[in-house]
Amino acid sequence: MLRVASVDRSFGGRRVLDDISFEVVPGRMTGFVGANGAGKTTSMRIILGLLSADSGTVTWNGEPVTRAVRQRFGYMPEERGLYPKMKIREQLVYLGRLYGLTAPAARRSVDELLDRVGLTERADDPLEKLSLGNQQRAQIAAALVHDPEVLILDEPFSGLDPIAVEVVAGVLRERAGRGVPVLFSSHQLDVVERLCDDLVIIAAGAVRAAGSRTELRTRYAMPRYQLVLDGDAGWIRDVPGVSIVDLDGARVVIELADPADDQTVLRAALARGPVRSFGPIVPSLAEIFREVTQ
Repeated sequence: MLRVASVDRSFGGRRVLDDISFEVVPGRMTGFVGANGAGKTTSMRIILGLLSADSGTVTWNGEPVTRAVRQRFGYMPEERGLYPKMKIREQLVYLGRLYGLTAPAARRSVDELLDRVGLTERADDPLEKLSLGNQQRAQIAAALVHDPEVLILDEPFSGLDPIAVEVVAGVLRERAGRGVPVLFSSHQLDVVERLCDDLVIIAAGAVRAAGSRTELRTRYAMPRYQLVLDGDAGWIRDVPGVSIVDLDGARVVIELADPADDQTVLRAALARGPVRSFGPIVPSLAEIFREVTQ
């Protein structure tokens, strides 16, 4: 397990990370979300040893993260770092050798990754000849070339079209399925919501919410329900303890003063005719994000 505990960091007297704590669990994908300047990239750089923390610790499986341990991490920075004029396969093999792979092992790993991310036919092209989306695929391959024990990716879906998003998402799911802890940041909340098992929401340098996707949805759920009938739902105005949030003919969204009153509402609806659907409204990640960061 990768654990960040009570990490602080200041620049020029301005605190940019304030008591940051969270965990990235093996075999699970953790989304790290926040607005620009919230502290995501700084946190990732501290995990990778590119910056030092003023206080706090970063540990992997209970041990301090040393330089040797970081060699087993895979990192994709927001500022992409591949050489634009160097051929894709050539530089990925070079990176694999830097991580300690033998030349044959590096070539095997690179060929497998290029096939997986759909770049085999472009393997001998220089990076600068690729589209931005394909350059991003190459960056993903660079983070994976040495079969890392931990994956840390800063905005891996930036600039990708929907097809490329699915390719990269599939690669990350495969790694998580092998037991690798995956931490990635993204501004695309719909992608994060779809992919992640766990979430860390950061704002103004502080963690505002952290936990599994299910836990956060339960924790921040409002007592709202949606009811869809065959006929007009206007009668619900007269049901005690019910506040109407939105009413559109046969569809109504309500809030209940007491969540236990949901059965009272259902019985009242059934007494008036067929009920097409009735149930609690689960908050989206975007709604949870707005609630905890405002």
